[in-house]
Amino acid sequence: MKPTKPSSGPSLAGFRPQLERIERRLFLKQGLSLGALTMLSGCTLKDDDAVDRVLWAMSRWNDRVQTALFNPERLAPTYSDAEVITPFPFNAYYEEPLAPVIDETSYRLHVSGLVADKAPWSVESLRALPQTAQITRLVCVEGWSAVGKWAGVPLRSFLERIGADVTAKYVGFQCADKYWTSIDMPSALHAQTLLVLDFPGGSKYGAPVRIRLPTKLGFKNPKFVTEIFVTNDYPGGYWEKMGYNWFSGV
Repeated sequence: MKPTKPSSGPSLAGFRPQLERIERRLFLKQGLSLGALTMLSGCTLKDDDAVDRVLWAMSRWNDRVQTALFNPERLAPTYSDAEVITPFPFNAYYEEPLAPVIDETSYRLHVSGLVADKAPWSVESLRALPQTAQITRLVCVEGWSAVGKWAGVPLRSFLERIGADVTAKYVGFQCADKYWTSIDMPSALHAQTLLVLDFPGGSKYGAPVRIRLPTKLGFKNPKFVTEIFVTNDYPGGYWEKMGYNWFSGV
């Protein structure tokens, strides 16, 4: 009898929706006890949808509290050149060899939404704007941190230059590595928030443009930025849809 070809078994892709759901709920459960969930939900915790609704509500509540506590005048600590970490750690949702490589000569930073001037910007035109530098600590949600030197254009100056509506709620970012995120307008206008052109690690760490917010966790500092948009509609973000707190201040 001819042997039967063994089955290859179920693929990981078939379980991806369930895995993403579990991952999202684990993120959201951080900081909440079983008793607190039971009290808040009034349920037995056997209803996944009910638990998810409570967890998302708590996450949004945390965002509102952090937003209310944010002081736009308070500066993050700065450091000396001697304290800069070399080599700077690579952080992304993919391995370093998979980072995109962008030709700076053809690169254009697009702007959209509630802005008066929607003309794209080349790297050369961005470097023609007044520049500043800072040495601050990037804090990763995974538990590590590193001091780096960052230089570029204050994001506030750039937003004013393009005629952005600074009374709008959000500033969002689209990136060449298919990442996206968004921040509140007060954080965008913070004195230390930079549109960075020079940063630790080289081109694979975000060239030619990344955003630096020393007042927020690392995943709120997008790399390979190709578009900045201003909006009153909540944009969310790549990790935010997985359950990370949107505000994520440090």
